[in-house]
Amino acid sequence: MGRLVGYMANRADRLADALYQERAMVSAHPPTGPSGWGVGFYQGGEMLHKKRPRVEGEPLDWSRVVEGVRSDCVVLHLRQPTVGDFRSENTHPFRFKSWLFAHSGTIQRFEALRPRLLESLPDFLQRSVRGATDSEVFFHLILAFLNDAGSLDSPELAEGDALSALRSATRLVDRLAAEIGAPEAGLNCVLTNGRYMFGLRRGANMAMVERQGIHDLRPGISEPPGGAASSLRYVMLVSDGYEGKVSPGYTPLDNGALVSINHDLDVAIHSL
Repeated sequence: MGRLVGYMANRADRLADALYQERAMVSAHPPTGPSGWGVGFYQGGEMLHKKRPRVEGEPLDWSRVVEGVRSDCVVLHLRQPTVGDFRSENTHPFRFKSWLFAHSGTIQRFEALRPRLLESLPDFLQRSVRGATDSEVFFHLILAFLNDAGSLDSPELAEGDALSALRSATRLVDRLAAEIGAPEAGLNCVLTNGRYMFGLRRGANMAMVERQGIHDLRPGISEPPGGAASSLRYVMLVSDGYEGKVSPGYTPLDNGALVSINHDLDVAIHSL
């Protein structure tokens, strides 16, 4: 079972602690067959990412994966391929300019839809598609609608433009799928430019938590009451794998929910 996690926080130094605290929700069962993980994050004014294959049967501890990463905006993804083989170009998160994106789900009958979806992209975005996945093409559809709105490169993103781009990309996929009789696509995803994060629940389970403080410290780490850990605030989105059983504090999102999180950690839930 794969996993998709989005994280925004008021501090850049407690990512591993937050993932350890949320391990009941974010941990993934040992995979059967090929898989790989990816982490995308913003650090020191740059967008960075790490991607690795995962050995079959090997447990995944996200708090160890991100050791040394200092970031207040992170996307994590564990992939078990449904469309496209396992290679770096097909491993999430995908990136373009200031944007990071990861997807969980499948666009059904993608090979039949791929040519028409690519035709919907401007040339510069068509040339940017490197891999074979439905996820990367869906990301580029969102980018195309952001470009249409003049928000692809805007340092001051209008929240409504990003929500509109997610809605428009989803509707385009739905319309083209309906024309060939394909089932509804699973489109759970997380999109961010480092200052805003957006989550879409469309298909599999997705839940959200807003936390204040670290109350479950990693082994070997101790802090006095009222220490730095108590000042941490974060919002986390988690998709897949928990089979509808959420940990205390989590809010399950309705199918079709769109979540927006700004850099002040204000959260709003919209409908698709």
